[in-house]
Amino acid sequence: MFATALSDLPTVLVDGDLQVRGADHDGMTIAHFRLPAGTDLRPALKGLPGDLCQCPHWGYMLKGTLRMHTADGSQDFTTGQAFYWAAGHAPEALEDCEYVDFSPSEELGRVVAHILSGGASSA
Repeated sequence: MFATALSDLPTVLVDGDLQVRGADHDGMTIAHFRLPAGTDLRPALKGLPGDLCQCPHWGYMLKGTLRMHTADGSQDFTTGQAFYWAAGHAPEALEDCEYVDFSPSEELGRVVAHILSGGASSA
């Protein structure tokens, strides 16, 4: 078993109002995201298969509205919703968003490496 306060998760990324905290626990990463309105991660995912995140995520929307783009269209997720995002998605914050998600660390690591490399990775 495992429990943590979101504020105790280490900060992994800060860019203006965008903040990501997260940590691996037994092969799963727990992450807390704060995305300001207008954040669109589609450009950062270019070069991945379908130009989409290839890691599944399970989580809960704490605040705001997030549009998830997929090859089949898009769907909005709002405050108070639990979610599952299968591999093959790209998020866009329509409002200031805050959410918690849980992801397989290995798959997430490949996506993060791609983003941090500026899209040079073939993850």
